[in-house]
Amino acid sequence: MYIDTEKMFRATFLFTMLVFWGLSHQATAQTQTEARPNIVLVMADDLAWMDLACQGNPLVETPHLDRFAAEGIRFTSAYAAAPVCSPTRAALITGLSPARLQITNHIPDRPQFTPPDASHTGAKMVDALEPSYTTIAERLRAAGYRTGFFGKWHIAGTDVGPRGEGAAKYYPVNQGFDVNIGGCIYGGPPTFFDPYRIHNLKNRREGEYLPDRLADEVCQFIDGSDGKPFFTCLWNYSVHWPMEAPAALLKKYENRKGPGLNDTRYGAMIEALDASFGKIMQHLDDRGLRDNTLVIFTSDNGGFAGVSDNRPLRESKGHIYEGGIRVPLMIRWSGRIEPEQINDTPVISMDFFPTILDLCQLSPEPLCDGVSLAPLLRGGKLTRRSIFFHFPNYAWHRSNSLAGAVRSGDYKLIRHYTTGELELYNVTKDISETSNLAGKHPWRTRQLNDQLSEWLAESGAAMPRKLPLE
Repeated sequence: MYIDTEKMFRATFLFTMLVFWGLSHQATAQTQTEARPNIVLVMADDLAWMDLACQGNPLVETPHLDRFAAEGIRFTSAYAAAPVCSPTRAALITGLSPARLQITNHIPDRPQFTPPDASHTGAKMVDALEPSYTTIAERLRAAGYRTGFFGKWHIAGTDVGPRGEGAAKYYPVNQGFDVNIGGCIYGGPPTFFDPYRIHNLKNRREGEYLPDRLADEVCQFIDGSDGKPFFTCLWNYSVHWPMEAPAALLKKYENRKGPGLNDTRYGAMIEALDASFGKIMQHLDDRGLRDNTLVIFTSDNGGFAGVSDNRPLRESKGHIYEGGIRVPLMIRWSGRIEPEQINDTPVISMDFFPTILDLCQLSPEPLCDGVSLAPLLRGGKLTRRSIFFHFPNYAWHRSNSLAGAVRSGDYKLIRHYTTGELELYNVTKDISETSNLAGKHPWRTRQLNDQLSEWLAESGAAMPRKLPLE
């Protein structure tokens, strides 16, 4: 019998190459999956830029966050997407700006937020983050992650939708999270002590402190992931009002007051938050998960003026000046991000979405208002020109200006929508925004104002409305 050895050789060679390619492809896919980190994203509520010892506050003790900051990279020009909570939360979870989402104020937006003598009322906005938006949790769950949400959600209205659907439609379990503990319509907890009176957080032990409880829930979630990669959002209710802390810490801080702290109870809450964060970091160490867990810590907006001393920053929560939008940000991924880094590049809440996708080797979103911070985490630079802000509504205190802003390099321009007034500051040299340079630098002022106009138009931003409304 004749055997065509040449054909046989080709067939064998082709089969061998196909097997090799398959094994190689499988190994590559497995390596990529194994390289994807677990993710713990912690966001405090109302924690100001100057509210941590590592940020320079002499009156608070935050040893766990200070240690964490030294173990990775600390950003000194990090910004929340908005000076109040709901817009920042929606922006972080979608990677889209508050202007594009048209979630630009607290949810729900209350008509009484307009001052009685105002010339304008705030821009129209929606009262919930629609489930039609793609969230980072949905992207990660589709990639095989187990996803859990813990704490304050506050991007679901009280009774919203075309047929009056309840707020539960807009809860985390309909936005990509497998687990939701405590995330509801509340902007602040009824109390920080058990019984909490939060309908989806079961009471456990009378007198238990809420940050401790949420930290325990996160640790249990980590343990229940059974080797699957996990994505955990812990959006603490702390350090939001009411001012409540464990008795021992209240005693410790009773004589610590300004500069750096306007309310001693607030200092006690900050240290308690730090301790709860430390509990989660220790748990990662105990389970051998430190090296394959990306941890991000930040805040949703600046500090509340009644309790936080935001100096040297100007103003506070609810204002588009630095005190309302500049926040702490630290990121750690042991073995991947060099420790002891301090970076002054301006970054913003929408950047977390593309950063996580990038580090997890997942494809980017087709529309995103943030950029990946991966180059900065590796010691490089960003090519982005500017970051933008849009706050066209009155905050609860009704003393803020309806304004937009752009930060480009060292400079920040603010436009007051109702008057057209422009302010320009070199926030690198003048972090307190005391010297308005608009008159001295007309070209730069015009250039940044044009950038802001272009961004507002491209985002489809809703603007303040002249009174009386027609």
